[in-house]
Amino acid sequence: MKQKTHTLHTARSKNNCPTCFGADGLEFTFTQEEKETPFFKKPALEIENKLFCHTCNNKIYPVNWTEDIERVFDYNKKIAETNKQYLKVKPLFYIMVVVALVIVAAGVYFLIPTL
Repeated sequence: MKQKTHTLHTARSKNNCPTCFGADGLEFTFTQEEKETPFFKKPALEIENKLFCHTCNNKIYPVNWTEDIERVFDYNKKIAETNKQYLKVKPLFYIMVVVALVIVAAGVYFLIPTL
């Protein structure tokens, strides 16, 4: 099973970094994973987020966020659109369904005695 990560939204913030106090380096990134098997594709329900400071090259964890950073985070989270929940079926799935139906039909035809 393959897993791909799609970036939904990336935004720069003018807030001060809680670690280095730089004002130009903060960047929010919202991502969503998508699981892919030979039969189907399906995106995950949860959205992962990350706050990274390009000035000090550190990941900023939510424990260190200020109220201003949380407000900007909430705003950007609303902007980040999730991929709609879907189940995209691949051709191999349809082939397996048809083969299963043919096997069941042949079993019924040959195993049930004719009246």
